Amino acid sequence: MSDALKHECGIALVRLLKPLEYYKEKYGTAFYGVNKMYLMMEKQHNRGQDGAGFASIKLDVNPGERYISRVRSNAAQPIQDIFAQINERINLEFKMHPEFKEDVAAQKKHIPYIGELFLGHVRYGTFGINSVENVHPFLRQNNWMHRNLIIAGNFNMTNTTELFDNLIKLGMHPKEKADTVTVMEKIGHFLDDAVRKLYKKAKAKGMTKIEASPYIAEHLNLTKILRKSAKNWDGGYAMAGLLGHGDSFVLRDPAGIRPAYYYKDDEVIVVASERPAIQTVFNVPFESINEIEPGNALIIKKDGSFSTSEILAPLERKSCSFERIYFSRGSDAEIYQERKELGRLVMPKVLEAINYDTENSVFSFIPNTAETSFYGMLDAAQNELNKQKNEAILREEGHLSTARLEQIQAHKIRTEKIAIKDVKLRTFITDDSSRDDLVAHVYDVTYGVVKPTDNLVIIDDSIVRGTTLKKSILKMLDRLNPKQIVVVSSAPQIRYPDCYGIDMARLEHLVAFNAALELHKDRGTFKIVEEIYYKCKAQLELQDTEVINHVKELYAPFSDEEISDKIAEIISDATINAKVKLIFQSVSDLHEACPKNLGDWYFTGDYPTPGGNRVVNKAYINFYEGNPERAY
Repeated sequence: MSDALKHECGIALVRLLKPLEYYKEKYGTAFYGVNKMYLMMEKQHNRGQDGAGFASIKLDVNPGERYISRVRSNAAQPIQDIFAQINERINLEFKMHPEFKEDVAAQKKHIPYIGELFLGHVRYGTFGINSVENVHPFLRQNNWMHRNLIIAGNFNMTNTTELFDNLIKLGMHPKEKADTVTVMEKIGHFLDDAVRKLYKKAKAKGMTKIEASPYIAEHLNLTKILRKSAKNWDGGYAMAGLLGHGDSFVLRDPAGIRPAYYYKDDEVIVVASERPAIQTVFNVPFESINEIEPGNALIIKKDGSFSTSEILAPLERKSCSFERIYFSRGSDAEIYQERKELGRLVMPKVLEAINYDTENSVFSFIPNTAETSFYGMLDAAQNELNKQKNEAILREEGHLSTARLEQIQAHKIRTEKIAIKDVKLRTFITDDSSRDDLVAHVYDVTYGVVKPTDNLVIIDDSIVRGTTLKKSILKMLDRLNPKQIVVVSSAPQIRYPDCYGIDMARLEHLVAFNAALELHKDRGTFKIVEEIYYKCKAQLELQDTEVINHVKELYAPFSDEEISDKIAEIISDATINAKVKLIFQSVSDLHEACPKNLGDWYFTGDYPTPGGNRVVNKAYINFYEGNPERAY
């Protein structure tokens, strides 16, 4: 994607179902679980490169022996840094105690990170300070094994303030007002309550305190704890948690906004944010991997038994379509086909823009994730070319020479690798004029393949701010002297902020929003900007379920094409010689391409949870008042 757009994070959970000796005998190492976690995190590094964390739990250890290990990093390459630390510690133990190498029991007792239960996390620091304290997993410690809670998630809550206030009403004193902390403390509160009640039952049965511990582990009802904890959550989430004694869970939001997949065999249960990570790391087929249903939790008990339970009643399924367009790896079989379909479906608009002149058009893409959509666009272009060839042959039927037939058949779709991203270029000078000149060179182009009579068609995943297009890509493409530059977005126009885990919080940063403002200025209807502001202000005291998204009114008078044309004006200044045309995917075609992922609130303003409407109105108020704060 040309505009840098960050996603919150990805999760991975691995639960070994056999004794560690089994993995030592079969795979040559008792660190099988650690090795698999490294691969699971690396295969999801696309979901977060600002920080990474790892936690492990040993089952059935003796009192006084450490059973929880955790390591986190916000280094430049955090996954590698974490496992370098783990590897260094393991090698140090083996150096000091060579006798441990073949003794699995001694390894488990004395070496950290080895265990049966693992949780990994990768993140982007989308806002706030990206300190190591912000990196998951978070740990809530207690001397009671059952009350130790480790949390990591791919999520964002829209109602953190409400959740924080609820904790205060419970008599708690949270250390900070962050959604991860409030979520963890809410689960922790009901976990503590459940453990207390089970201890009283055990005591009533005549058990000693030591005997009560396994009783609590066996009877702890995670389904009930999660139902109480998640009752008032509003957001998109795939939440993973480990309890100190060995229970674990992964909970998905009721609209299915954030993804979560799992696989189970007789050796392992594994959960991840992306299906291909599981497929590759464990070498299992697509069909063997299941999706955690919206509103459900996958619960793994200490004894290795697992089940799925409905925690919250599912809402209308609104799985994030950006997962399919951009965030998730394209190696997923379904996502690959969906991205190709996005390119294919947008092609009719492209052909219209180039007046069906495939002979004088060059097709390319913005590296790297738009490449798959580019293949779909090419498939559609090839179909058009075949149609043109057939028509040409039929027109000359009866007097078609061999030379002319060869000429018609020689016509091919012209594809070139035009845009090249210089990933190592850094805009290190802060002076605006100097910075703009450097930003213009973040991309390079291939010279000598575009003629002055050509249309240059180039596809991107989506256009968010339009900054890179304006300051870099268009300027570089214009140096090739094409007749027309057609920029194609495989996603629709991004008109509204996200509040469920994507870094799109401020309306004024969205180029479609600015285009709508400019159109109102052009038409003398700019007073609507103030009218919407007061409508939003009037709803501040309403319950979330009563709030209406009034920001939709800003776009209502204009067609998609009018906004697209205005965006083209905004991103192309007087220095651009070529005609610039912008084409966006339609929402209906997006839904056709990605039928299982219909979350489209950033395009349509139709938020899947009540908190979304409050957030978008607050974002508008912040824009109008010049307040740079986030709306959630």
